[in-house]
Amino acid sequence: MLSEFRNEPTTDFSLPENAAAMERALAQVEARFGEQLPLLIGGERVKTKEKRPSLDPGKYDRTVGFMSMASEQDVDRVLDAATKACEPWRKTPPEARARHLLKAAAIMRRRRHELSAWMVFEVGKAWSEADADVAEAIDFCEFYAREMIRLGAPQAVTPLDGHDSELHYIPLGVGVVIPPWNFPLAIATGMTTASLVSGNPTILKPASVSPVIAWKLAEILEETGLPPGVLNFITGSGATVGDRLVKDARTRHIAFTGSKEVGLGIADACGKIAPGQKWIKRAILEMGGKDAIVVDSELHDLDDAVAGIVTSAFGFQGQKCSACSRVIAHEKVYDELVKKVAARTDELTLGHTRDRANQVGPVIDKASYEKTLEYIEIGKREGRLVAGGKKGPDGGFYIRPTVIADVDRKARIFQEEIFAPVLAVTRARSFDHAIELANDSEFGLTGAVYSRNRAHLEQARRDFHVGNLYFNRKCTGALVGVHPFGGFNMSGTDSKAGGKDYLLLFTQAKAICEKL
Repeated sequence: MLSEFRNEPTTDFSLPENAAAMERALAQVEARFGEQLPLLIGGERVKTKEKRPSLDPGKYDRTVGFMSMASEQDVDRVLDAATKACEPWRKTPPEARARHLLKAAAIMRRRRHELSAWMVFEVGKAWSEADADVAEAIDFCEFYAREMIRLGAPQAVTPLDGHDSELHYIPLGVGVVIPPWNFPLAIATGMTTASLVSGNPTILKPASVSPVIAWKLAEILEETGLPPGVLNFITGSGATVGDRLVKDARTRHIAFTGSKEVGLGIADACGKIAPGQKWIKRAILEMGGKDAIVVDSELHDLDDAVAGIVTSAFGFQGQKCSACSRVIAHEKVYDELVKKVAARTDELTLGHTRDRANQVGPVIDKASYEKTLEYIEIGKREGRLVAGGKKGPDGGFYIRPTVIADVDRKARIFQEEIFAPVLAVTRARSFDHAIELANDSEFGLTGAVYSRNRAHLEQARRDFHVGNLYFNRKCTGALVGVHPFGGFNMSGTDSKAGGKDYLLLFTQAKAICEKL
């Protein structure tokens, strides 16, 4: 019998034995740079002639690995393989499907530091951020395994004399999972395992800048003994692979995490019926955020708020959909808060995250680097630069964490998602005004309030319109099972990943009644 779900602890790297284990993993991973990843189609590993490098953003002249570039024929083959696997996989008992996830979690624990090391190099995560990513991936496996066992059991219905009534959750069909690069293991694992354990053969199409760590997930799931065609892995261009997977009649559902623009394109495509398609495609979308932390005039500890702001804004270089990119502070504490946030930001160490001493690494690629520098110049015109605002060391996509104060609510850096280490700070006249400013966004993902005024916290509980709201703590770091994650408005379909509703998105309910 399974124990009750508990979140996976993170690693304490202050312990010499843990730091030494991570150093060994980093060295082992470096020795494996440059391998070409295969496609996985119906249980067959396929390497293509055309390949594309995945670069280390902290040292962009170094190739971490090469991804195979799939052709249109490869896309057709992978859809055929997944379709063929539908019937036997849906008939596999839920408990048996769940055991694959429990096995995957065990493998991840054994390979924990290796998986973290790949993320240090491929996406520039600091040790603690990479380790937390692995812990979350383990959590998703453990949590969704237990949830499928729960949902696979007979569901409660109202009894009726003379009738035998049942309700079952059954699979949808072929699923396509398109995860982001910023949580390249955790989110990829969460969406993929949710689809698989629900009984759906699944095609994993990772982000083009983080294919290596996604392949490690495919390896792990393959090692659990999944039948051929149940999990498929395919890489390539968005036009050749992503668009065709989304639009094909054989696809039943799309799980996507990424930008608003791409997410809306998927939503639009799912609303169109392809020839031969006999279902309405389901889109499970997690998109962007422009997340705000509100600091009240009445609070327990200003330094605690400062720490939460800086961690939320600059953890993993602000490249989280949940990251704090706006601070709205009451005018009574505004000046002191800005001064302290700027000082703490300037203390952050910037450099390649292979070195544990570096708290901030590179942004993901050249396009993000150039876009962020453009936004910083815009921000300098829209407000007052109080920290950062400059490039970092040469050889990688480094930008110093940047804080821009005195920003108007209509400023671009207050309204537009930058997805980088740039924080806008504005002044509120009152708590009512602060909540009004916080809600002045097309997004609605996460938010936080620092206050000791109970009436204000209750007001925020009611009126701060985000999917994940936190009081007197940072706005990042949602835990599976504890903080079901997903947002409102242009932040997506509020799918609540890591919650008890999530697997319902990958299933459909079938009611059966027999008259006795």
